[in-house]
Amino acid sequence: MFIETETTPNPASLKFLPGRQVMPTGTREFASPEAAEASPLAQAIFDTGEVTNVFFGSDFVAVTAAPGVEWSTLKPQVVSILLDHFVSEAPLFAGGDASGIAVPGEADMLVEEDPADADVVAQINELLETRVRPAVAGDGGDIQYRGFRDGVVYLQLQGACSGCPSSTATLKHGIEGLLKHYVPEVTEVRAA
Repeated sequence: MFIETETTPNPASLKFLPGRQVMPTGTREFASPEAAEASPLAQAIFDTGEVTNVFFGSDFVAVTAAPGVEWSTLKPQVVSILLDHFVSEAPLFAGGDASGIAVPGEADMLVEEDPADADVVAQINELLETRVRPAVAGDGGDIQYRGFRDGVVYLQLQGACSGCPSSTATLKHGIEGLLKHYVPEVTEVRAA
C-alpha cells in the first residue's frame, strides 16, 4: 500500500491520500485529543503529541501540525500510523460505527432562519454542495452551512481550511463572490 501526500493552502496542514475510502458519507473533524477518543486512528495521530487537528474526508485524512513542528519529522510518523490502520483494516471509529459524523442539523445553526427564505437557503446549499465543497475538499477540508439571515450567510471551514492563512480570502473573495453572483439576496458571507 502506498499513501500519497499533498500540500494544502494551509502550510501547517498536509493531506494524506490512502488510495481508498476513508469516510463512506459525511466528514469528521477532531480538534482536540479528547474529541479524537471516538476514533482509534485519530487518537493515534494525536498521540504523536505534534498535532492540533485531524480531519477525515471521503478519501483523505488532513492533519494539522502544532506550531513549530516540522513536517519532515511528523510526516513519516503519520504515514506509518495510516499504513498500520489501513493495512490492518481496523475500524475508523471505536465500536466500528461512524458515530459522530459531522452532519449539521437544526441545533447546529448559528442563527434562526426565516421560513420565507427557504428558497434562498436551498439555492445557497445547492451551490455549496456542487461548487464550493468539492473545491474545499481538494484543499483538505470541508465547509459547513450554519445559517442565513438578513442577507448574511454563515459558514464554518473545517480540516486544513480551518485556521488557514488564506481562509478569510477564500470566504470573502471566493465563496462570497460566487454566492452573491448566483443568489442576489446574499449580501455577505461570515465565518461561524
